[in-house]
Amino acid sequence: MQIRNIVSKDNANMAKIIRDSLEEFNAAKPGTVYFDETTDRLSDVFSAPRTAYFVIDVDGELAGGAGFFPTKGLPSDTCELVKMYVAKKFRGIRYGQTLLEKCMQEAKKESFKKMYIESMPELSNALSMYEKNGFEYITHSMGNSGHTGCDIFMIKKL
Repeated sequence: MQIRNIVSKDNANMAKIIRDSLEEFNAAKPGTVYFDETTDRLSDVFSAPRTAYFVIDVDGELAGGAGFFPTKGLPSDTCELVKMYVAKKFRGIRYGQTLLEKCMQEAKKESFKKMYIESMPELSNALSMYEKNGFEYITHSMGNSGHTGCDIFMIKKL
């Protein structure tokens, strides 16, 4: 298992993992990353300053990915954890936890003090992991992600 930055050859595979996961959990709805055109070009999106997207590579096969981004409208000290998904066959191996820890660690290096998350009740396993890592629920969205299909919001001090 290797964790590394996304590269352009990973885009299609990571988009498939994201969309397959959302379909599996009945969360492929408008206003989510399922329909977000940036899902198909993650390596481009995460080439901007103060962003990163990491993938887990298992012997040449992508197991999942996650990133952080200074979403428009968020305070300058806050980034958003984005597009964190693990392929079904690789779940239960703590790859989600590994990705979350890597994102938090690297976000701190970029001088972020808080990490924000938007999610959905259908993704209960992810919500449980966020809770265990100290993310707290808030009652409102922050920033302007454009993901109106999300109705759960969380934040954590890094």
